[in-house]
Amino acid sequence: MDKNYFAHETAVIDDNCKIGDGVKIWHFSHIMSRCEIGENCNIGQNVVVSPEVILGKNVKIQNNVSIYTGVICEDDVFLGPSMVFTNVTNPRSAVVRRGEYARTLVKKGVSIGANATIVCGHDIGEFAFIGAGAVVTKTVPAYALVVGNPAKQIGWMSEYGQRLNFDKDGIAICEESKEKYILEGEVVSKI
Repeated sequence: MDKNYFAHETAVIDDNCKIGDGVKIWHFSHIMSRCEIGENCNIGQNVVVSPEVILGKNVKIQNNVSIYTGVICEDDVFLGPSMVFTNVTNPRSAVVRRGEYARTLVKKGVSIGANATIVCGHDIGEFAFIGAGAVVTKTVPAYALVVGNPAKQIGWMSEYGQRLNFDKDGIAICEESKEKYILEGEVVSKI
């Protein structure tokens, strides 16, 4: 069967993984068995995709990222260079915890900056933006902008990737895309 994706000759692709059409897998990356990679993903240099990881369509993974068992990334997710996922909350070298992997769901359109750390078991809402170097230790709401260690929310982001400024009526318009958003309590929705 012909493959409909590109893999650099130094990439290692184990048996029993699903790789969608148009995927690009670059130098020294390892795609492990039982993972699923959606169409048109770009997997940078020195990336590991562990068993049972699920990547949606058009996921962009920069260099030096390990995506461990328990992680699910929906469509259009961006994972910045050297960002980190964990999958066990209390690791010990002498204690086997393979049956205790925690799930982390990264929703559609999320961007995670370079060198950020996502502690397992915390979902990241759609179109959230995690700043470079942030350490996420709790669930992140949709459209939230979080930075720091531990990560704290400092604002809201549009689907286009621009910071949103809400008026007194809770309405914001993305200057670049002209998309409109409403803030109701602590929930942002596109209108």
